[in-house]
Amino acid sequence: MANALYQKSRTKFLEGNLGWGGTIKVACVDSADYTPDLVNDEFLDIIDPVAIVATSPALTGVTALADGVADAEDVYITSVTGDPFEYLVIYKEGATDALSELIVLLDTVSGMPVSPNGTDINIVWDNGSNRMFKL
Repeated sequence: MANALYQKSRTKFLEGNLGWGGTIKVACVDSADYTPDLVNDEFLDIIDPVAIVATSPALTGVTALADGVADAEDVYITSVTGDPFEYLVIYKEGATDALSELIVLLDTVSGMPVSPNGTDINIVWDNGSNRMFKL
């Protein structure tokens, strides 16, 4: 698989029902416990909690750049333990997991897969032309 937007989020962006702002977070997800369905997966509750190894704090510096490019400050997740993870799932946090909208699945981030060992994990977004992702 390659980095990809969830189809439902694409539609929501086009319809103006999902914006790149508010509380955006990252879930570190174990591919052994989650098989992405980019067409049908829509909310965080579709991902079995056992698959979510860690969740970031809210991203800061969330910015929409020219040409549909999404960016934010790099993020630290502290004291991560658990299974190795191969995916980063970016989502917009809602009141519950059933209302937290999946945006993009990343699996080609530098340094992945990650085998947590109790230390902090620093997620460094690409500084190239597509940053975190591009619509």
